[in-house]
Amino acid sequence: MISEKLFSQLNEQVNFEFYSSYTYLGMAAYAESIDLSGFANFFRVQAQEELFHAMKLYDYIFQKNGMVKLEEIAKPENDYENILDAFQRGYNHEQVVTSRFYELADTANEEREHATISFLKWFIDEQVEEENTFNSLLKKVRRCEGNTAALYMLDEELSTRVFTPPTNA
Repeated sequence: MISEKLFSQLNEQVNFEFYSSYTYLGMAAYAESIDLSGFANFFRVQAQEELFHAMKLYDYIFQKNGMVKLEEIAKPENDYENILDAFQRGYNHEQVVTSRFYELADTANEEREHATISFLKWFIDEQVEEENTFNSLLKKVRRCEGNTAALYMLDEELSTRVFTPPTNA
């Protein structure tokens, strides 16, 4: 049985995933404002992924006979120095998300809540992918510094990204 402490942490994560989605929409708006629509598309898709994550947690809370408690979503950042700054902040954000899932897993382990441990494994595995995606793109964006043609080629590449809900979820 899930404790109130673990339900509270799961609820906090639902809300944080909504905030994450909002954060990536802010990055998308920034990218669009500097005419990098491919980058904007990347961030919009990222926002969709975060909504998917929020709803996965939302559904799990109800499956375990809990109650979802939605909170106010903080205003996201809207101003960045450049696209590199946006990606660096995105990477940093994903590292925070990873640490939050580790904390959730730690609590589930302490409470020997095996169903939640199993459930959280998917998110922990997902975070490896999320951090890797941002780290890889961050390196590419760094290599594009001072090379407008390379930046626009990467922008074109990112315009093809689409959200496909994971089948293993």
